[in-house]
Amino acid sequence: MIHLYKYAKVETLSQPLSRLLIQAIPLNENFDLIQPMPMHWRKQWQRGFNQAELIAEPVARRYGLRLSTNLCRKRYTAAQAGLDERQRRLNLRDSFRLRRPDEIRGRRILLIDDVFTTGATLRAATGVLKAAGAARVTALTLARVDHRGFDQTPLSRGGRKSQTAGTGVK
Repeated sequence: MIHLYKYAKVETLSQPLSRLLIQAIPLNENFDLIQPMPMHWRKQWQRGFNQAELIAEPVARRYGLRLSTNLCRKRYTAAQAGLDERQRRLNLRDSFRLRRPDEIRGRRILLIDDVFTTGATLRAATGVLKAAGAARVTALTLARVDHRGFDQTPLSRGGRKSQTAGTGVK
């Protein structure tokens, strides 16, 4: 579903996907602003929309919070798909900036993205927000990539995971 939303440009999926995000937020959590993961303007122009922004808008409305556009991409980066964790970190180095850093100090921020793959993008964005004085940054994504190989054996009857030699969670 996320693949259809993001790459086949089925924007209408943003509503049901955002409802899933809203259901995942613990009731006792409080935020001062919602920050969707920004895209470089050129990538957004190519795709036609920012998928994180579309799923973050209903979350912001639901909680009566401002959808922030403070965090932005300051340089165009290669696509993250197909890169390993080290390559992703290098690709994202110095790629985010804040338009108004003073607005971040002391704030509790909910950072929304579509997919958590290695965490490199979320860590890079969070680092910029924390450096500006954010009190707390909480990341929320629709999905997390499972890095386990397909050769893993399911749980045994005793509840223990059995694996073939050389496999395991990265």
